[in-house]
Amino acid sequence: MLKIVSKPMGFLETNCYIIYLPKGEIIVDPGMEADEWVIQNIQNPLAILNTHGHFDHVWSNYALQTKLKTFLYTPKLDVFMLQNDPFGYGMPSSKPDFEVDGDEKFEIGGIEVDFIHFPGHTPGCSAIKIEDALFSGDFIFKNSIGRTDFPYSSPEDMKKSIMKFLKIEEDLKVYPGHGANTSVKAEQKNLPSWLEYI
Repeated sequence: MLKIVSKPMGFLETNCYIIYLPKGEIIVDPGMEADEWVIQNIQNPLAILNTHGHFDHVWSNYALQTKLKTFLYTPKLDVFMLQNDPFGYGMPSSKPDFEVDGDEKFEIGGIEVDFIHFPGHTPGCSAIKIEDALFSGDFIFKNSIGRTDFPYSSPEDMKKSIMKFLKIEEDLKVYPGHGANTSVKAEQKNLPSWLEYI
């Protein structure tokens, strides 16, 4: 069973996660002011992963890339957000080492890391599966879904992504970008009603 710690970061309380693997640590969604906490809680950083490109999930990318000398993986369709600061918050620019193209798998620290593309909230929005954990970013929350009224969001893509999520057979534990943990099966019960409201 994976050891995972998290802390809500910044004024939007975005969950930053550290996953402890036998060979080191993976960091997921280092948001605003996340770098100091991350550095205090790791020993051998293996990678930084972004679920999507919104500022509150990627703010500390550059600081951690610089301080830790580790690799950054970001969904390809959201890379422009890391570099252009489209929401105008003064976010530090960062550049991924690996642009993740849709559904793609990587081996990091001897463990399979599976990016699953669920566009809608953003063009590149993805969930990241590591063993029995699914880091869902702003796609799925406990009893809710990501907003589709932002620039670059797509309600039609979100509907397709929900249909894709409903087909997952494994009951993974879900670690969302905001709020409490949940599970695949719990959210599969809630999601059909959301299709009517998007």
